[in-house]
Amino acid sequence: MVSGASGGGRIRSVRAYAAGGAGSGVDAGPDSGTAGPAPAAGADYHDQPAGHWIDDHIATPMSIYPEYRASRQSFGLNVLGTLVVELETDSGVTGFAVSTGGDLGAWIVERHLARFLEGAELTGPEDIALLWDQMYRSTLFYGRKGVVLNTISAVDLALWDLLGQLRRQPVHALLGGAVRDEQPMYATGARPDLAQQLGFIGGKMPLHHGPAEGEAGMQQNLDALADMRGRVGPDFSLMWDCWMSLDLPYALALADGASRYGLRWLEEALPPDDYNGYARLRAASPESVQITTGEHEATRWGFQLLLEKRCADILQPDVGWCGGLTELLHVTKDADAAGVLVVPHGSSVYSYHYVMTQRSSPFAEFLMMAPGADRVVPMFDPLLLDEPVPRDGRIRIDQLDRPGFGVRLNPEVPLRRPYRH
Repeated sequence: MVSGASGGGRIRSVRAYAAGGAGSGVDAGPDSGTAGPAPAAGADYHDQPAGHWIDDHIATPMSIYPEYRASRQSFGLNVLGTLVVELETDSGVTGFAVSTGGDLGAWIVERHLARFLEGAELTGPEDIALLWDQMYRSTLFYGRKGVVLNTISAVDLALWDLLGQLRRQPVHALLGGAVRDEQPMYATGARPDLAQQLGFIGGKMPLHHGPAEGEAGMQQNLDALADMRGRVGPDFSLMWDCWMSLDLPYALALADGASRYGLRWLEEALPPDDYNGYARLRAASPESVQITTGEHEATRWGFQLLLEKRCADILQPDVGWCGGLTELLHVTKDADAAGVLVVPHGSSVYSYHYVMTQRSSPFAEFLMMAPGADRVVPMFDPLLLDEPVPRDGRIRIDQLDRPGFGVRLNPEVPLRRPYRH
């Protein structure tokens, strides 16, 4: 249930900025307050320096090509950069949010979506829902998924942040309030054994070898899982992130082999549009290995296909990519009716406020963004200030008590405004 507290305003200005990515060599521009190239990281958290675990030899859809196997950045994973959407009311109250999308997303906001936002009255979630519908319908002819939905997600999250600023309430209060005082977290990174020591309830590892690397690669995958199981013991959850890299026969063989080492789930094993493949994978996998997906799915209609075809035991939408918080609430309603858990892909405060209000999200994901996955650091550093991080593997409700999403833009991070409306 959504709060009905008073407080609102008229949106006077919409501004879209970019940082990092393909345009990171472009001067920040006059509106940024600084000059020079934009830094890496931010919402495009894959944009990391050499030696980071997130860009190691990880199985991807491009792993079939040997020249693009050793690094995800080699095929352009870090080209988009970060999109920052900022909204300001007539009274000077501002809200903002970030996602991936960079210059492409900034163009969509400035040249297309701003017409729906400027002049709009924001008094409650129903106004956000109306604006979402207008943005989605108006972009159908070139959108539906991908960067366009990333962009709509960023605008939607900025609207929720602005509403929280206007009402002086955190977003979780706008959603009806928290259902728990603390949220257990699992950690995604290369070292689940270290995550266990830091208090997390489980560890999700990147899969390193895909079908193109044959039986030798399969055995290396299983050997790595066996080694990690030996390090963490029998009761710590271990999962694999396959990042859309497998085909059905390989995924089935991998699930079967991994079941011997107590793998909890196999995540995003197939391309996201292979709904029939996911249905067959879930039906034929060992009962002890759950099948999860949804990180690269978008809108309620995409997730309805996953639910109708019984593709997944757990849905994992990214609130910054699936259509924003407004759309995630639709996904949750459908998933609840089907008895399927919703555990969002890690997206820091933008998912923390959501999961605290949902009984169908009993735990959540934290991405270990330290290069060696050996310590807890803010996910969107250096872009955001006041970004909370888990303590002893948990996010607590008192860490989320500031208005909106409770974070600020770091003024030392140069942003460029590549387009204007």
